[in-house]
Amino acid sequence: MYYPDDVVEEVRSRNDIVDIISGYVKLQKKGSSYFGLCPFHHEKSPSFSVSPNKQMYYCFGCGAGGNVITFLMEYENYSFPEALKALADRAGIELPKQEMSKEARAQADLRATLLEINKLAANYFHYQLKQPHGRIGYEYLTGRGLSDDTIRHFGLGYSNKTSDDLYRYLKGRGYSDSILKESGLFTISEKGTWDKFWNRVMFPIMDINNRVIGFGGRVMGDGEPKYLNSPETKLFDKSRNLYGLNFARSSREKYFLICEGYMDVIAMHQAGFTNAVASLGTAFTTQHASLLKRYTSQVILTYDSDGAGIKAALRAIPILKEVGISCKVLNMKPHKDPDEFIKNLGADAFRERIAEAKNSFLFEIEVMKQGYDLEDPEQKTDFYTAVAKKLLEFSDALERDNYLQAVCREQFINYQDLKQLVSRTAARLGPAWAETARTAGRYGAASLTAGGAAVQGGSYYDPRGEKVTDGTGRRPGAGRREKDDGAKQSQRLLLTWLIEEPRLFDRIRGIITPDDFRDGLYHQVAEMVFAGHENGSLSPAAILNHFIDDETQYREVAALFSASLKEPLESEQQKKAFAETVIKVRRHSLDEASRSAADIGQLQEIIKAQSALKTLHISFD
Repeated sequence: MYYPDDVVEEVRSRNDIVDIISGYVKLQKKGSSYFGLCPFHHEKSPSFSVSPNKQMYYCFGCGAGGNVITFLMEYENYSFPEALKALADRAGIELPKQEMSKEARAQADLRATLLEINKLAANYFHYQLKQPHGRIGYEYLTGRGLSDDTIRHFGLGYSNKTSDDLYRYLKGRGYSDSILKESGLFTISEKGTWDKFWNRVMFPIMDINNRVIGFGGRVMGDGEPKYLNSPETKLFDKSRNLYGLNFARSSREKYFLICEGYMDVIAMHQAGFTNAVASLGTAFTTQHASLLKRYTSQVILTYDSDGAGIKAALRAIPILKEVGISCKVLNMKPHKDPDEFIKNLGADAFRERIAEAKNSFLFEIEVMKQGYDLEDPEQKTDFYTAVAKKLLEFSDALERDNYLQAVCREQFINYQDLKQLVSRTAARLGPAWAETARTAGRYGAASLTAGGAAVQGGSYYDPRGEKVTDGTGRRPGAGRREKDDGAKQSQRLLLTWLIEEPRLFDRIRGIITPDDFRDGLYHQVAEMVFAGHENGSLSPAAILNHFIDDETQYREVAALFSASLKEPLESEQQKKAFAETVIKVRRHSLDEASRSAADIGQLQEIIKAQSALKTLHISFD
């Protein structure tokens, strides 16, 4: 946290979440909550819920959830301080000034100055494009089919053939050689000073907040290298940024298109595919995948159809799977890249190809197949064995069988024969090999937490009354996921009851404490929930403030707090379910404690408490 808890909570509480979100989303009141189309994924039926009582939002479709601060962070891509300041300004609250060390202040000033220099350079390049000496760059871009609106939208420009004109321009604005060298735009040495970019069409690279952090340049003529990117600077790290993400993050599509280069991204955006991004002259990295994961759980790879493009796709697939992104691969043939495809066949044909994109696992099988001569019986057998090994990447039997069936349909293999081969291969290679295979090529579609649904017994319901889980605590259709163990589910269920029905806290006082919530995250939440009940100030949205720094945790807590009870705790069946949940949580806690008892005396106390559970009665009178 950058500010004291009481400051953060004052800002949050002074900004009503319904007022804030209604400025972005059209909301309609249904019961005690408001609903609208989710701004974080494309949908036709409203599944985005805003609760004025809890001051929380939650989407039952994509799992996005949080309070008013996290909404601005997700929608506007603000950092925590930026979101807090925006809300503080809105509420007329003056935030305390943050003390910074001399070194931290110097670094902040350096970054601000580099951003100024990059913005000036981008404007300078864009201006040069329309000058007589920039005609070569302008004609190149329009010759590639780009309109003036697209050129302006992406801020495209031209660096002159003169090798130091940008340097002279910025020196004239008062910047020193030392700071200009830090920008990565110049080579400054004893031998002389010259611009890094000259005689190139220029592509400003922007961060998610539309600030220029670097440049890419395409040489005009036969010079080398053909494409040149800014070096690493205080602002620019090519392995952590994606070209076009500043625009694509606002797309309403539920998936992103990943392509190879600047021109592909620009051509796709111009054709209406505003969810396209590209890595910046480097192979796709885990950092790229983690960045994408903030915005989507699905991508379609639109790499070039040549050998290099296929290799790039095969490298990217396991990286995407590892962070929980489901991916498909688009067939570009007979054309090489998206730009060429759209020019020749049009946007509608490209949209059809997107709909037909191949599942990434089946794509890997298809590529693997090309390495075998299936007319040769021995190689055909080797291919089937390789497929069997590949299928062992799936640890879940049902998921593996689903893919086994799909492979058999695509490759015209007898289902029973391949299934038996998979079993024999697993027995021969052993579990260690299977685990290695899963680690190397793990498949994992993004999993969504079931929280945000209503709880009745062990099942979850959304506010429309539709059952959305089978009691495992996970939403169906969210890809592969492991089942929560019973103990964790009971802890989650009990916290939901205590949040939704405050009067129940008095029923468990003296029976359950926060220490009985053994799961690390739920223990933290329980401490705050219990403290809120004790002092009469329980606020789910305020509790969520403590988890904003960890995206995974705040999403899980937001999901937990967005749950609601299907029915008030009135019926005998509901009362019995509540009592059983309390006992399960307490029993698990005692079982865990018995395993780590320090001495025989402590163990005897635990055994005594375990026996007392058999006669425990919770009164609802």
